[in-house]
Amino acid sequence: MKYNSTQDKSKSVLSARAIAQGISQDGGLFVPESFPQITEKELKGMLSMSYRDRAKLIISKYLTDFTEQEIAECVDSAYTAEKFGSDNPAPIASVEFNGSPLNLLELWHGPTCAFKDMALQILPHFLTKSLQKVGGGKDAVILVATSGDTGKAALEGFKDVAHTKIIVFYPVNGVSAMQKHQMNTQEGENVYVCAIRGNFDDAQTAVKKIFTDTETQAILAENNMMFSSANSINWGRLLPQIVYYVSAYCDMVNLGKVAFGEKINITVPTGNFGNILAAYYAYEMGLPVKRFICASNSNNVLTDFIRTGVYNKNRDFYTTVSPSMDILVSSNLERLLYCLSGNNDAETKGYMDLLKTEGKYTVTTKIMDKLQSMFWGGYADEDATKRTIHDLYEQQGYLCDTHTAVAVSVCDAYIRETGDMTPVVIASTASPYKFSKAVLGALDQGKAPDSEFDMVEKLREITGAPVPAPLASLRGKKARFGDVTDKEGMQGVVLGALGIKR
Repeated sequence: MKYNSTQDKSKSVLSARAIAQGISQDGGLFVPESFPQITEKELKGMLSMSYRDRAKLIISKYLTDFTEQEIAECVDSAYTAEKFGSDNPAPIASVEFNGSPLNLLELWHGPTCAFKDMALQILPHFLTKSLQKVGGGKDAVILVATSGDTGKAALEGFKDVAHTKIIVFYPVNGVSAMQKHQMNTQEGENVYVCAIRGNFDDAQTAVKKIFTDTETQAILAENNMMFSSANSINWGRLLPQIVYYVSAYCDMVNLGKVAFGEKINITVPTGNFGNILAAYYAYEMGLPVKRFICASNSNNVLTDFIRTGVYNKNRDFYTTVSPSMDILVSSNLERLLYCLSGNNDAETKGYMDLLKTEGKYTVTTKIMDKLQSMFWGGYADEDATKRTIHDLYEQQGYLCDTHTAVAVSVCDAYIRETGDMTPVVIASTASPYKFSKAVLGALDQGKAPDSEFDMVEKLREITGAPVPAPLASLRGKKARFGDVTDKEGMQGVVLGALGIKR
């Protein structure tokens, strides 16, 4: 299996190179040359498999330059019961909301209580093996821009991993107090965390610029280092996300929620488009899916794009109670455009160039028709998000976080608007305790305590929902990091964190 750049498909590499490098030198993203298929026999066989065995089968179709043993070592090291609480790291919780049956795919049982663990517990294993194949003895420098959850999950996944260093940037006022505390208290000798004055898009744009800066690359090479990424722009990060959608379908069949071969709908709360793109890639492999419901918060650039074919980042930016979705530049949409355009790299590059120069682009009618045949876009504002948290708890006693609430709200709107009662899987992306202030407010329980951890305790007292151990253990832990920089200073922070003098 080879991988091409979305902006120059003449650039072709094997998976180890794609994972080690993270992003193509031309600025494009690596995509599989073609999609391997899951046969009906294979899908039926996966019904009786464990999550780990399902993962090994799917991953082996993409990492063809890895041995069977190497893939097994990666999977078995990542998805342990010790890390995820059981042998199934992504269980399904079935509820009803406003009379409609919903199936919540709980992706937050890992060590940082967010869906990013599903990929970032295995990515370090992918990367270390990739570096052994193509790294030439270089250490990998992992640069991460985060809107909240990716940062902590990446730090936890890469802490003290040999021959890697990881540097995380987050918007100083754009993450929850719990997310910030998780990152700034991170342990590990190879980690560094810095806040930036600005939003996630500022951080993400600056990281991409540093990645492709030839002078910085040369400086790293002189010090026997190379850049890589833990964001979903890295193929090794996106691939594991395909697994949990295939696994969810198998679990839906086993639970009697859907007949084998029957189609499902998938609803995903997303800002950077990676999580829903993984679901679409599963569909391209043969997973029976009818519709993808793309759920946005008040930063509804994706909703407008799906409905109009115009992507326009030139709009107000909102800081919301679902901060991991506070994004106006959805990096992984580039991969979908490449696919829907028939792998047209020139067309895809044209869109990305327009996004850089004008902040907007309009896709062709051909792409628009394909997009709307599979995707439906909607958004939930702050009031709708909080109301959904309240109503779901009142109706079912089920406590969800702000991002999952966005997805439930949008899915509910889709069902009411279309009447489509196809069985639905909703990606539940974080523990509600990561956003205790917003969740408490949604439950109408009066003034929240001042301390983040007092909020957690009050929420536990009210609902009885257990506090995940990784969050409970943070109380009283002192911050190791507290630096803040402007986006223009990020390059200097990177070199300083690496101990490199210019």
